[in-house]
Amino acid sequence: MAVRVVVIEADGGSRGNPGPAGYGAVVRDPASGEVLLERAEAIGTATNNVAEYRGLIAGLEAAAELGAVEVDARMDSKLVVEQMCGRWQIKHPGLRPLAARAAALVDRFDTVRFSWIPRERNRHADALANAAMDAAAGKPSRPVAAPVDVAPSRPVAAADSPARAQAREVAARAATRTAGSDPATTKASWEPRPTFTATRLILVRHGETEWTVQHRYAGRADVPLSESGQAQARATATRVAALAPSVAAVLSSPLSRCTATAEAIAGALGDLPVRPQDDWIECDFGDWDGHTFAEVRDRWPGELDAWLASTRIAPPGGESFTEVGQRVDRAMAALREAYPGETVVVVSHVSPIKLALRDALAAGDAFLHRLYLDAAGISVLDMWPDGGVAVRSVNDTAHLPAR
Repeated sequence: MAVRVVVIEADGGSRGNPGPAGYGAVVRDPASGEVLLERAEAIGTATNNVAEYRGLIAGLEAAAELGAVEVDARMDSKLVVEQMCGRWQIKHPGLRPLAARAAALVDRFDTVRFSWIPRERNRHADALANAAMDAAAGKPSRPVAAPVDVAPSRPVAAADSPARAQAREVAARAATRTAGSDPATTKASWEPRPTFTATRLILVRHGETEWTVQHRYAGRADVPLSESGQAQARATATRVAALAPSVAAVLSSPLSRCTATAEAIAGALGDLPVRPQDDWIECDFGDWDGHTFAEVRDRWPGELDAWLASTRIAPPGGESFTEVGQRVDRAMAALREAYPGETVVVVSHVSPIKLALRDALAAGDAFLHRLYLDAAGISVLDMWPDGGVAVRSVNDTAHLPAR
């Protein structure tokens, strides 16, 4: 019979850092503390952090074998806990593929909670890791203690820390999101809904830049519109004015390629003011900014594979799609509240628009790599106060010259 809820205790160690390394993982019943599965292995020469990630991966794999749907993952490695929670960047290239593997396993469960515990409460997993290293070195095995300890873990960050404050904000938003306010849980219906009660979003990707044509990552770099991009902005302005003669607001990412596109649209709508909004800025691609897709593949192959495998992984020195999605979700909720029954134009970038459409369509993360958005393409969606969403068009480019 499948076990629905489990506790994972995981640890790893290295005698030398780097040096001979191993990991241990224990899966317990949360009610009785009974050990359901154990995993341990010597992994050759590695660092402490690599061994700790390997322990987490082994524990998640064991929980999946048991058929668990809810996991409480506990470790005494603050680094691994904070990185898996998305609060710390993963700067070491050797950890990125491991974090991607762990993130892919997390996606197999309904719920996974990560929490830090003191080392004395992680003795069983630590002993398993040491026993594996001893066995690999031909040393006598140490006895493995198996304390029954399923007490609640302590918070990762102090109550007044910025990380905890951000976590409280996310938790509060989740707590106030009722079953009808999330597109993924809103009651399904074929019945047409009245559009006059909806907030209509016209999402516009900025016009073309030189980097667009050169297939370069353009995150926070303020690359201006090219001559072609300026012409696209004018054509897009005419198209938007035809789609929505009455617009309540024109919002834009603060980067100039967006504000220039937004200003053209605002001019066609009667010289409305353009309101820059930081939440609609492009994903921060960190060290990849300005490099071509091919250059990133050549210089950062492991990091790129990890990034493509999980929205929780950020480019080196950059921002994860999970983090971008959080601010886009915040921006969408603010628009729904501020402009009920009105139309709003938002000029943004590929990543924020893709994430908005992914959530509107209740799609998975693979959607982000399968949807193509042209420069100056237009997407339209309606949002109702109860969380209902209707996507009306995606990447409309009929107003642009064929290529």
